[in-house]
Amino acid sequence: MRAEIFLCLHRSLFLSWENIIKENKLEKSFYQIDQKQLATDLQTDLKEGLSKTAAAERLSQNGENALTAKKKKSLLSKFVDQFKDLMIGILLAAAFVAALTGEQTDALFILAIVVINAIFGVFQESKSENAIDALKKMATPKATVIRDGLAEQVPATNLVTGDLVSLEAGDVVPADLRLVDVANLRVEEAALTGESVPVEKTDKILTDGKLALGDQRNLAFMNAHVVYGRAMGIVVATGMQTEVGQIAGALQGQDETKTPLQENLKSLSKVLTYLILAIALLTFVIGYFTQNMPVIDLVLTAISLAVAAIPEGLPAIVTITLALGTARMAKKAALVRKLPAVETLGSTDIIGSDKTGTLTQNKMTVEKVVLKGEIVDLSVQNPFESADLSTAANRLADVMALNNDSQFTAEGLVGDPTETALIDFNEKYRPEQLALLRKQERLQEIPFDSERKLMTTIYGADEAYQVTVKGAPDAILSRVKNVWDKDQIRPLTDEDLASYQKMNGDLADQALRVLAFAEKSVEHLPAEAKSAEMEADLTLIGFVAMIDPERPEVAESVAQAKAAGIRPMMITGDHPQTAAAIAGRLGILEEDDDRDKTVMTGAALDELSDESFEKRVEDVKVYARVAPAHKVRIVQAWQQKGKVVAMTGDGVNDAPALKAADIGVAMGITGTEVSKEAADMVLADDNFSTIVTAIKEGRKVFSNIQKALQYLLASNLAEVIAIFTMTLLGWEVLAPVMILWINLVTDTLPAIALGLEPAQPNSMQQKPRGKTANFLSGGVGPAIIWQGALQAAIVLTVYGLALAFPDHSGTALVHGDALTMAFMTLGLMQMVNAINVKSVHQSGLNASAFKNHFFNAALLFSLLAMMAVVVIKPLNPIFHVTNLDPYQWSIVIAASLAIIVVVELVKWVQRTFFNRG
Repeated sequence: MRAEIFLCLHRSLFLSWENIIKENKLEKSFYQIDQKQLATDLQTDLKEGLSKTAAAERLSQNGENALTAKKKKSLLSKFVDQFKDLMIGILLAAAFVAALTGEQTDALFILAIVVINAIFGVFQESKSENAIDALKKMATPKATVIRDGLAEQVPATNLVTGDLVSLEAGDVVPADLRLVDVANLRVEEAALTGESVPVEKTDKILTDGKLALGDQRNLAFMNAHVVYGRAMGIVVATGMQTEVGQIAGALQGQDETKTPLQENLKSLSKVLTYLILAIALLTFVIGYFTQNMPVIDLVLTAISLAVAAIPEGLPAIVTITLALGTARMAKKAALVRKLPAVETLGSTDIIGSDKTGTLTQNKMTVEKVVLKGEIVDLSVQNPFESADLSTAANRLADVMALNNDSQFTAEGLVGDPTETALIDFNEKYRPEQLALLRKQERLQEIPFDSERKLMTTIYGADEAYQVTVKGAPDAILSRVKNVWDKDQIRPLTDEDLASYQKMNGDLADQALRVLAFAEKSVEHLPAEAKSAEMEADLTLIGFVAMIDPERPEVAESVAQAKAAGIRPMMITGDHPQTAAAIAGRLGILEEDDDRDKTVMTGAALDELSDESFEKRVEDVKVYARVAPAHKVRIVQAWQQKGKVVAMTGDGVNDAPALKAADIGVAMGITGTEVSKEAADMVLADDNFSTIVTAIKEGRKVFSNIQKALQYLLASNLAEVIAIFTMTLLGWEVLAPVMILWINLVTDTLPAIALGLEPAQPNSMQQKPRGKTANFLSGGVGPAIIWQGALQAAIVLTVYGLALAFPDHSGTALVHGDALTMAFMTLGLMQMVNAINVKSVHQSGLNASAFKNHFFNAALLFSLLAMMAVVVIKPLNPIFHVTNLDPYQWSIVIAASLAIIVVVELVKWVQRTFFNRG
């Protein structure tokens, strides 16, 4: 709850927290309330906590401290959803009419195709959900709560408003807490605020006005991690009332975003529906008034046209092509929750990415050190190659290890990320000494606090006691008397001081977090270590500069995205300076970018109206210190400009934007469950480079669906033109079962095989097609029309010649032979045309034309299946065909192969004279 929850005065009768909010609206947020007043308002005690009776009553009245999950669809509901496609509805209507007119075989064929498609869709959707569920952590967290003055561990789900909770390093914050007793508490809130460095907490009242979550330092939020210190806190919100819960609730009420694929298919379905109805009606009218055909024959002809016009295999082909894409992506660590998300990535214009854990490693790392008055870059090979530097680095490493509270456990190194980074430095550059140093007994210490900005430890030595100090450079430099240089101690000069201050400023300008280290020796161990004595007259050892570094592979991925015409943006809760530094290192920001225009904070965004923001949105590449509402606003601003927006992230704060984006991509390892549920895709390896791989796969999927669509619609157009022309000429038309068999054989394996075609070589050098493009763009629409008309012309020519010259062999049933030849020519030619559609303008007979072995096998199998209904005589009556002789077969085969010759000639003309392809 952010600045929207109100507290009340004490009442004699207990009210639920929700009723308190409703009935007593004092306009203050939790961080603005004094802890004693808060305890009074919540009828709890700062020492004793709630009574067990009161806790049980509140739990019964307000429910468990848990997020309510959105109810999943049942298998039946998923199955029914598969039939909500317009073309599926037309097919079902055609099956119904066919059954009424006695064409039971036709009706069964149509129903079989529709049901198989629905089953496959349900299977893939359930399979994707299971993959995501496998990533979830099933453990129920515990919480240490004070009730009736006694500490006890209870399931976090049993916490109620007013409970007094104890926090220690390693704990997960179990609810939203107002902190009332803090001892050096630091909390990692990256999942909620995007802050990469743990936040130092306080128990003091904050009197400022509206504060961002990251600045509400006397509150600890549900699901954050305690990395250092301890504290007590009063529960002020549980379950869906917490910050995390409110985000989860907003997600559940948000509508699903339609993907470009879904919009394209929806538009295509509408166009095909209107065309089908118009053609069927026109055919009925022409047949009835000009040919005097019986009504039942006209109905069957209309059904034939409907079956011919509808690419009944298209929904299945799209689903299968997407599923094949998801299978390939799963092998590359990208788990797709919703099939259309595969294709959506291919049309992405904008990638809005969280910084912490997505673009960066979410692990503080020592990147540079200052030794002997110079900055040493650790990224170079052998940074401490010289003897002097090596000795100085060893001394610095020893002090870093001694002045450190991180611990080695069975789970690995545990502690504040800053301190664990110092131990990592030791393990890399001085591993042989680390174990010995960690065994030394710490005699005394002065813990870190925000006023001194220092931490001091005291260890025993052979002849004296060693005092080590670490802290902010300014705080250390103000207490330094000497400097450690060339294995000796010498006085710190004014020139030294100025030099170190300048280096500190230079490192800070690079968004590096700088710590200084110093030491001294004392002869006597004081009874109690005090800052004035122990932290004075120090000897400066050096500085370390740390940052949460970028993932090593991300810079190349950003470059690839830019080359593909995709704009990567950083959207983070971190500080502007840190965000800009990382963005610059990754290439998101360029050297000549004006930071005032390209970097924007959430506060600055709040000051802009929607109209003003729309004018500036194209300039901004980095957003810092943003809240969840800002992320959604950024996504929607780009969508208003017609852009396809992908949003990556791992935190709870990313979830609303993941849901609002055209495609949300969550991290599988570090990602929160809320973000995974909101996303369309989950990256199992948390690797940003997988996004670029997924985009390439998405572009390939769209291209292959386009090929399948060209293949299917050109074939169906040929069938419609042929049947319509046969009706006009008074010829016997192809029966519905004939058309359905052609579509079943040609629309399945060859079309699926087109979905396995490799990506075009230049696919990642092309600009995104965006929302305005559709499946008929790029020359596909015209190719469908002229290739469909060409196929119909060849079929009608074969039919006409067969009728004109019937006596070649003395056989009977002239119309039966002619119709069979037209039927076989149409079917075989469609399959041969699958070779042509591998490229709209390039030759289909190039060197790589037959490298897709599945396509080769599918084409051969389909050709044999098509010919089988004529060659195998018992099948002839079922499909209303006759057995052809060798002469008739030669005409059919020659006519079928003619499509390749003509199409190749047309493509050559397009390339040569019109610069196509």
